[in-house]
Amino acid sequence: MSLLAIGLSHRSAPMTVLEEAALDASEQETFATALAACENIREVIVLGTCNRLEVYAEATTFHGALTEIGQCLVDATGIERERLTDFLYVHYEERAIAHLFSVASGLDSMAVGEAQILGQLRTSLRRSQDVGHAGPVLNALVQQALRVAKRVHTDTGLDKAGPSLVEAGVGAATAHVGDLSEACVLVLGAGAMSSLAATTVSRMGCRDLVVVNRTHERAQRLAVATSGRAETVASLGRVLAEADIVISCTGAVGYVLDTQQVLTASAARCHRPQAYVDLALPRDVHPDVASTPGVVVHALADLGEIMTAAPDCPGAVAEAQDVVTAEVAAFLAHRRTLEVAPTVAALRARAQEVLQGEFTRLNSRLPGLDRSEQDEVRLAMHRVVEKLLHTPTVRVKELTGTADPSDYAHALRELFDLDPYEVAAVSTPPEKGGLA
Repeated sequence: MSLLAIGLSHRSAPMTVLEEAALDASEQETFATALAACENIREVIVLGTCNRLEVYAEATTFHGALTEIGQCLVDATGIERERLTDFLYVHYEERAIAHLFSVASGLDSMAVGEAQILGQLRTSLRRSQDVGHAGPVLNALVQQALRVAKRVHTDTGLDKAGPSLVEAGVGAATAHVGDLSEACVLVLGAGAMSSLAATTVSRMGCRDLVVVNRTHERAQRLAVATSGRAETVASLGRVLAEADIVISCTGAVGYVLDTQQVLTASAARCHRPQAYVDLALPRDVHPDVASTPGVVVHALADLGEIMTAAPDCPGAVAEAQDVVTAEVAAFLAHRRTLEVAPTVAALRARAQEVLQGEFTRLNSRLPGLDRSEQDEVRLAMHRVVEKLLHTPTVRVKELTGTADPSDYAHALRELFDLDPYEVAAVSTPPEKGGLA
């Protein structure tokens, strides 16, 4: 089996391409279902965020899976294969593991060190598990990635390596409208990113915080949690005119705000400066809104440039990278020990067969033993077997952590004359889609 990571992100593709490739939750599920049906893929997880679309898969063959995933990406995004290939990256085995650990830790994020990716990764894993697309291999990989991320955020200063996307957006907005403490901020949406935006703005301190969401109850919950107020979608025109800064991340299909809405709001506020921070992908705010007098729009592409220009924290990044490197090595060592496990299990099964055969033979030759004596003999034989096998089985697992496990597995099979079919029976994986 092979681990593969294939995708595109803000590091490999411009925002215009990422916007074309963006899939909503329903589209991601359809995409994952198509991937899971592929002949060369045993397990699969799709990770889609505002700046990446990635596939993590356990594949039976590298090239076969690569071709299948590429076609599924073309079908899901509608981007021609030749054009899409220019922006894709492919990681295999160790590099795939390292990439996921880096993504989970925030090292590969537009806002280095951000922790929102953890929730997105958990959600992706849960969705895949719910429909049987993720099994023991990817579950172990993602769970370890989450543990690595926790260690990075606990043991390094990566959290403080730079501003978050929301902080960068608010900073750019206040450069146009003035002091945040005097500003009214409107947050459109109540999902994860919108919640983060409202929480961040509330912490930074603004004059007034307004939350509008299609489901008013969710807007109310977010408003209460962030000391803001909730308004209905029907009142959007009025609150749009009140807002100095509008932060939008709704996940809606199509634009949420168009030029006419913004022109009307601008006129109602006597053309006072107004800033729009569009954190959605695809975009919530129509690009033509930027041509409105007195209005500025900061989309993800603009924020990416701001993040790139922001001073970084090389020490914290280096510390986090060291943690990831060490954790990748440990994970690979653990995987190697698992590869020899079926042979060890077959060896123990053979030992139990020999023990049972000898015990049966002994009973037939010593018919006078009562039940307690038989139990004592069986226990003594079992202890002998366990003591003989303990050191070699523990040692072989230790050795496979730093070397090719197939060499040691082969040596065990030869030394103890283990039937390859017997070993194969122990190591046979569950049917595709199973959660052994």
